[in-house]
Amino acid sequence: MRLTGNAAGAMLQLAAMGLYATHDAIIKVLGESYHSFQILFFSSLLSFPLVSLILLQDPNPGTLRPNSPGWVVLRACCGITAGLCGFFAFSVLPLAQVYSILFTTPLLITILSIPLLGERVGLHRWGAILFGLVGVLIVLRPGAQNLEPGHFAAMLGAAASASVAVITRKLGRSERPLVLLMWPMLGNLFVTGTALSVTYQPMQLTDLALTGVIACLGLAGAFLVILAYRAGEAALVAPMQYSQILWATVYGWYLFSEMPDAATLTGAGVIIGSGLYIVWRESHGGNSDNRPAMVARLRTESVTTPKSTILQRIWRRRK
Repeated sequence: MRLTGNAAGAMLQLAAMGLYATHDAIIKVLGESYHSFQILFFSSLLSFPLVSLILLQDPNPGTLRPNSPGWVVLRACCGITAGLCGFFAFSVLPLAQVYSILFTTPLLITILSIPLLGERVGLHRWGAILFGLVGVLIVLRPGAQNLEPGHFAAMLGAAASASVAVITRKLGRSERPLVLLMWPMLGNLFVTGTALSVTYQPMQLTDLALTGVIACLGLAGAFLVILAYRAGEAALVAPMQYSQILWATVYGWYLFSEMPDAATLTGAGVIIGSGLYIVWRESHGGNSDNRPAMVARLRTESVTTPKSTILQRIWRRRK
């Protein structure tokens, strides 16, 4: 039986999240032998041919000069930070813990949308935000466990990714997709390439090939997300991102002998519940003018997983 509409959108989004989770698991596998900066550098470098093929589909001529340089530079810096922090966190922390922290992105998007988008946030969504932050405390358990650099990296990565989503929304269509894709990519290559002078270790050919797999999985996941949102309603498609916690549990157990403890699962449930409520609230009107959390396609941005909204703009133009 052929799936259509919301069912197709949900299944495509689930498949995309599976690809993204595999992307993240490979980062963790390589992170046992190589620095996260090195993994991100080669993954980004091998993304270039794929991204170049995508950009060739953009029929509009132009340069890399932005129309709003301040916002574009800030967005690029946030995108680079999100990628660096995400790769590092996946390399050093259990997968389920990283996802639990990154799931705060819709909460942070809602907060940032107030000053940047003029969004009105009422008591219901503020309550959901506070509820979600309690979930973060349950996951981190400050005082009961030692907070590691990976925890702070995951939190910074979530904040940076939320910033990218809101700035992208603020810029609207005033910037070419070429500018929004290439500035973070070039900046990332400069930062990670510079870091290689300190962190580089010779890579086996199979490991280098895995960085190429990371690049392919990230872009394939982004295109599945595009198809998912085309097929189904955002209010039903967006919550499917939380299925990554299931993939994290399976991959963590099978590949890394990780089993999420009760606190991680409880905290993740609280964070997911608050995120789902915000998406539901935005989809039913409430006092939301921009629906920032629901529209932002809530995947932590890195160079290997560019914003699907940017890729979609290119795809639409070629049709």
